[in-house]
Amino acid sequence: MKKSVLTRYRVMAYATAVMLLVLCTCMVFKYGFDQGADLTLAVSQVHGVLFMIYLVFAFDLGSKARWPFPKLLWVLASGTIPLAAFFVERKVRAEVEPLVVEAMAAAEA
Repeated sequence: MKKSVLTRYRVMAYATAVMLLVLCTCMVFKYGFDQGADLTLAVSQVHGVLFMIYLVFAFDLGSKARWPFPKLLWVLASGTIPLAAFFVERKVRAEVEPLVVEAMAAAEA
């Protein structure tokens, strides 16, 4: 497995998680204080696009790492739960990094 597959996933996991937190903040202001409806619309659209890209990259990583379907589903769903993507990304990185190192060592030999 190439390192770029893991890197793409990690970047999108962080981007999606940050945008989800921003979206949650915007929703609080929109519905709690009746302010920022236009900003909430823009942030929700950006988060939606980033989430779709995240799904593609997470699915690509999961298929190359040969994850079972429940694990893949959990990783895909973590982009919809505030703060979950940060923790799931860290666990995924710890699990997949040895596979990347192993593949790089095999390519050098």
